[in-house]
Amino acid sequence: MSNEVLTVHSPYDGSLVGQVASTSEIEVEQALQTAHAIFRDRKQWLSKPERIEILERAATLISERKVEIATQAASEGGKPLKDSITEVERGIDGIRGCIEVLRTEGGHVIPMGLNATSANRVAFTQYEPIGVVVAVSAFNHPFNLIVHQVVPAIAVSAPVIVKPARNTPLSCKTLVDILYEAGLPEGWAQMVLPTNNEITTNLVADPRVGFFTFIGSANVGWMLRSKLAPGARCALEHGGVAPVIIAHDADLDDALPRIARGGFWHAGQACVGVQRIFCHSSIAEEVASRLGVLGDAMVVGNPTEMSTDVGPLISEREVQRVSQWVNEAVERGAKLISGGRELGNNCYAPTVLLNPPIDSNVMQKEVFGPVVAVYAFDDVEEAISLSNALPYSFQAAVFTGSLDTAMLCYQNFDATAVMVNENTLFRVDWMPFAGARLSGHGVGGIPHTMKEMQTEKMMVWRSKAIV
Repeated sequence: MSNEVLTVHSPYDGSLVGQVASTSEIEVEQALQTAHAIFRDRKQWLSKPERIEILERAATLISERKVEIATQAASEGGKPLKDSITEVERGIDGIRGCIEVLRTEGGHVIPMGLNATSANRVAFTQYEPIGVVVAVSAFNHPFNLIVHQVVPAIAVSAPVIVKPARNTPLSCKTLVDILYEAGLPEGWAQMVLPTNNEITTNLVADPRVGFFTFIGSANVGWMLRSKLAPGARCALEHGGVAPVIIAHDADLDDALPRIARGGFWHAGQACVGVQRIFCHSSIAEEVASRLGVLGDAMVVGNPTEMSTDVGPLISEREVQRVSQWVNEAVERGAKLISGGRELGNNCYAPTVLLNPPIDSNVMQKEVFGPVVAVYAFDDVEEAISLSNALPYSFQAAVFTGSLDTAMLCYQNFDATAVMVNENTLFRVDWMPFAGARLSGHGVGGIPHTMKEMQTEKMMVWRSKAIV
């Protein structure tokens, strides 16, 4: 048994937020044995009415404790309180979305009676859980990401083992505890915090795992995918370097506040946050200047205060990396429009760069910090080419008043979703959400995740009474 205790500290001021026990290799094996035993015993599977009742109770309990849960998430993860409240509200809606899917999705009828071979037959499918689900999660949305990975598993009657980020385990524990309080039988949702990465890798690779869901860095995600046992399915959600094109005819009064929020929200720590802004040369300097003004107006500081717009980065190491990337871009010719400085308490000023070198880190890699780069172009096809130059493919955006420009971008972006006159950060939890190429594998979003966590089982019935 592990005697280690993980101490969780605020990324803003280092204060103690809470403690959680780490998990030994023996305890992880016990969790797998428990989950697999539940899955293999069909008598233990939860009926739809049971699942719906549990999820409805959980949604109610979370609603009653919304501010408390959001304050904990803001304290351990650094996302401003007002945005953490929205995150918890999204989590509640996600749980209710799972209930809606249970009530509306029930398999398919397969056409029969079309020829002599299929005569006198009827066929249909129903869904069954794929097996034990193992979830490995990230820090940046410590409550809602866990909802997206754990609750769909419960909704489809799949036992789930979840490993949250070590920076932000408290929100995960809160959700798991609430599920049990809502009536979930013991063993159906187990949180683990392995003492080392090897234990986590062995957990993911175990042949008793039916589905692996991962949110985090591409290097780790692809490595873990390579370890999966034969037959195990997976969904990987990695990062992107979100491109935005601003055409010469864009409504800047409407566009720029949305773009600024898309770039600086949660200190830029979002996998589809705005980063690379390709702007027509006739308005590039104006766009950069106005984005700088919007960034300067944002309140940066304590994430537990409702007035805060931008909180800290998750760690001092991340602040130093972001600062280094910005300084390198400026030294190589980028114009620093605003920000570009550390503010203490792991905070970094919202930063706008104009025309950084195309091969600089801020144009080639995911910054994951409150930094946007405005890069001037003369031809929209040039901007599309630059947008597609990296091995990432996630959400992209174009701001324009022209239907033709919007359609040109939609058809030619290397992206899984294209927003028109909206920033790349846009998401509702029932829509498909997927990275391609280095950005991920499989499809997220509540209904899509539930489908991924199930197998579609067919029955073919022959009867002479069937015409």
